[in-house]
Amino acid sequence: MKPVLLAALLGCLAVHVFAAPAEKLRWCLKSEQEQQKCLALAQNSPVFSCVRRDNTADCITAIRAGEADAITLDGGDIYTAGLTNYDLDPIIAEDYGESSETCYYAVAVAKKGTTFGINNLRGKKSCHTGLGKSAGWIIPIGTLVSMDILNWQGIEDKPLEEAVSEFFPASCVPGATAGSKLCELCKGDCSRSQKEPYYGYSGAFQCLVDDAGEVSFVKHLTVPDSEAGKYELLCKDDTRAPISSYKTCHWAKVPAHAVVTRKDPQLAEFIWTSLESVQGFDLFSSEGYTAKDLIFKDSTKKLVRLPPNTDSFLYLGAEYMSIVRSLKKEPILGTSSNAIKWCAVGHAETAKCDEWSINSLGADSSISIECQRAETVEDCVKKIMRKEADAVAVDGGQVYTAGKCGLVPAMVEQYDENLCSSSQASASSYSSVAVVKKGSGVTWDTLQGKRSCHTGVGRTAGWNIPMGHVHQRTNDCDFTKFFSSGCAPGSDPQSPFCRQCAGSGKAVGDEAKCKATAEEKYYGYAGAFRCLVDDAGDVAFIKHTTVSENTDGNGPEWARGLNSADYELICPGKGPVPISEFASCNLAVVPAHAVVTRPESRGDVVRILKEQQNKFGPNGSEATFKMFQSVDGKNLLFKDSTKCLQEVQAGTNYEQFLGTDYMNAMNSLRQCSATTPDLEKSCTFHKCQQKN
Repeated sequence: MKPVLLAALLGCLAVHVFAAPAEKLRWCLKSEQEQQKCLALAQNSPVFSCVRRDNTADCITAIRAGEADAITLDGGDIYTAGLTNYDLDPIIAEDYGESSETCYYAVAVAKKGTTFGINNLRGKKSCHTGLGKSAGWIIPIGTLVSMDILNWQGIEDKPLEEAVSEFFPASCVPGATAGSKLCELCKGDCSRSQKEPYYGYSGAFQCLVDDAGEVSFVKHLTVPDSEAGKYELLCKDDTRAPISSYKTCHWAKVPAHAVVTRKDPQLAEFIWTSLESVQGFDLFSSEGYTAKDLIFKDSTKKLVRLPPNTDSFLYLGAEYMSIVRSLKKEPILGTSSNAIKWCAVGHAETAKCDEWSINSLGADSSISIECQRAETVEDCVKKIMRKEADAVAVDGGQVYTAGKCGLVPAMVEQYDENLCSSSQASASSYSSVAVVKKGSGVTWDTLQGKRSCHTGVGRTAGWNIPMGHVHQRTNDCDFTKFFSSGCAPGSDPQSPFCRQCAGSGKAVGDEAKCKATAEEKYYGYAGAFRCLVDDAGDVAFIKHTTVSENTDGNGPEWARGLNSADYELICPGKGPVPISEFASCNLAVVPAHAVVTRPESRGDVVRILKEQQNKFGPNGSEATFKMFQSVDGKNLLFKDSTKCLQEVQAGTNYEQFLGTDYMNAMNSLRQCSATTPDLEKSCTFHKCQQKN
């Protein structure tokens, strides 16, 4: 065989081998005891194999390099594993049962009979699960710093470990610098492994039992029930409580330990099915291996799969990430007092935002708009949560998702110019309507089997309201059984709800087809109406002003020559009526689009947007840029029908903003899990962390 041909053949074989599904699930272990448990598991379930490394950091590196596949980590290590240089994701969480589900409580434990509280911890000897671990380090040290009990000004002042060693005269913090005060109480080598007897939850508790330390930072399930009477919890209000009172006396709720791996859906599926298939072996027992919490925590009741696309930030939550960052003293991206980062979705919005940014930097202005591009509104919400962006204007359905992820409405679009001058005016609203061609014979009762045009999946008028009606009528979450096909941008590309979409108009390789951005011709209000006009659908779900904005001489080039009289409204219990009768024939009256941001950024966002619309609004002092006009598209950044932005009263959350009727519609629709965005699933995964 010729050398070149042989090389090509070997290359094909190599590619084939690399692409083949994994035959073994390589679990990374950090100690001899974990290795022994893993070998016993592999004997029981041959799909498992065991990869030994010295510590957590080496395991994270091995998984990143493809030398191992999975490991269970605590929150602090999940944070590290999710950093750009490793880019690992949590995929499966431990569930600790009714006491806390997929969270646990970080607590401080002391012996009964001692009298000190949290305010008197200085000078006490301390026991910690490990350096950088959640319950043993991040939460207690972060809490003490935030409450000004432990005075630390940041890395410029002194290293954090030095500040802690000045606060606690002697400690055992496995993973700290050997020979330092933080290792003084340790019994072994002070490593973050089972070589150190005081490592982990059971180790940090044993450190207290042995009178090596006076306070132990662990999780709420650490103290055995048989021993609980000898110990007490230290509460944040400087009182004490019984061990059983962890729900009212804890320092923080912490996301459970989770299995992490590389970003690879097939590998994640393989890990899940491999763990699910284990029979005749107790994954959650370390009995007989002379250590506790091996591979998984012994207190685990079951494993729970995380929603798709959950990364370390979404899993740990903004509050926890903020504590981690405060201890690492990392630079935090956020709102400076005179600049906000606006999130633009897709190319057309980014172009408009860039123009806004340039114009905001006028000679007499100290305020600036900076632009962050994202591919979807969901990506914008993620960026705002991460402080990579500050604000975006979204529709009601997206206000709902953003609210579930901790953002708040700051300003609302007002479409009635007469109400712009009134600070007491009620928030703007619009009617969600169903539009058909006049004479088509399509009514609300004959909709089934027809083709549908939607503004986008998860959007208010285009999806949530009409599909809520359909669900109430059919009690079936599979909407493909109701509509034969359609265009609902944001749907799965293989879905019938992408079949009618037009994309950007390119003949071949159109990546914009069915994307929830302005590049898809049938996206948004005008797009959904255009889908009906082009006969790609039989009904369009839009807002009540969309037809008049794109007919009778109004609207872009494609709308030239269209007459509003050629279209009708349909609604439950009525025959078709003229477009003008939206007040009596609509699917719902819904809240206007709103600007969402983080709660702590609300004041800056409101102040800066008010200043910007004074310049660039319809009656603005400068004509160089118009905030509420779109040149290369429709409804870019804001709806083109916006006359002004009005402040949403401080303290208003997303539920209050959306109102009872809309919340009822959304909660009903959310019975269909397929209608819930992945982002929303990730944000609401930890029921134990939900505030309501």
